[in-house]
Amino acid sequence: MQPKLGILAGGGRLPADIINICQRTGRAFYVIAFEGQADDGLCDNIAHSGIRLGAAGRTLDTLRENGVEEIIFVGSIDRPTLGQLRPDIWGVKFLARSGAMALGDDGLLSVLVRTLEQEEGFRVVGVGDVAQELLAPMGAIGSIRPSDADHADIKIAVAAALDLGAKDLGQAAIARGGDVVGLEDSMGTDALLHRTTALSGPGQPQDTRNVPGDAHGNAHEGVLAKVAKPQQERRVDLPTIGMKTLENAAQAGLAGIVVEAGATIILEQYEIAERADKLGLFVVGIHTEDILDHE
Repeated sequence: MQPKLGILAGGGRLPADIINICQRTGRAFYVIAFEGQADDGLCDNIAHSGIRLGAAGRTLDTLRENGVEEIIFVGSIDRPTLGQLRPDIWGVKFLARSGAMALGDDGLLSVLVRTLEQEEGFRVVGVGDVAQELLAPMGAIGSIRPSDADHADIKIAVAAALDLGAKDLGQAAIARGGDVVGLEDSMGTDALLHRTTALSGPGQPQDTRNVPGDAHGNAHEGVLAKVAKPQQERRVDLPTIGMKTLENAAQAGLAGIVVEAGATIILEQYEIAERADKLGLFVVGIHTEDILDHE
């Protein structure tokens, strides 16, 4: 029997997906729904507690009281200021001891995971440990494949995204026509795609892929690459794409999206494949080392 899972839930679809998988497989779980972060209705008719983000001590006590042994962090978190966080005694001690407020997102999460495991006795698990089917497979998701020109942009975008991630600044980059045209910042991937749309003008998604000389006469060009940071603690904060990412990529006039196979969460994967085909975009899982080694 698997240990009872504590689901620490932020916003978005992913917490509901993890809950559904636990229910389907019969795994025992308990949800901590962070107030102001988790979606309304997430915990209807299931065992849970709503706790503010800064009340770390109460969160840990609640998990222990409910027999939780393993923890998974899922969902988006709007990072609060220290004043909004209002850390409790556990949080104040953690911040003072670790110097976490001076760290970037990856450094902060890595220290938190280490503390929860080494000092608090929980085991932190990732999405791949609980729901491998939510991670990007290797290869095309859908029927469309990148062209030779797309492959050149893929290599440039992947290299730029890895460089950005090594600086703990983001996970995504866009290359078009052999040049990097956009880098993700703290505003996220959707904001990056919106900036690209504003710079290049909106694309015109069609029911079949636009290629030079077709009836639409409007070729999509450029690639969004979204990959894990090289130093990333891969049990938390994995790159994620969903339908909104796909629609925004089409609106930006891109030819497709590449993600890191086994290290990127794809929400609604079947629906993404169908919609990508209709929009004329490729979505491809890659191994970054293969892309950078390929000449």
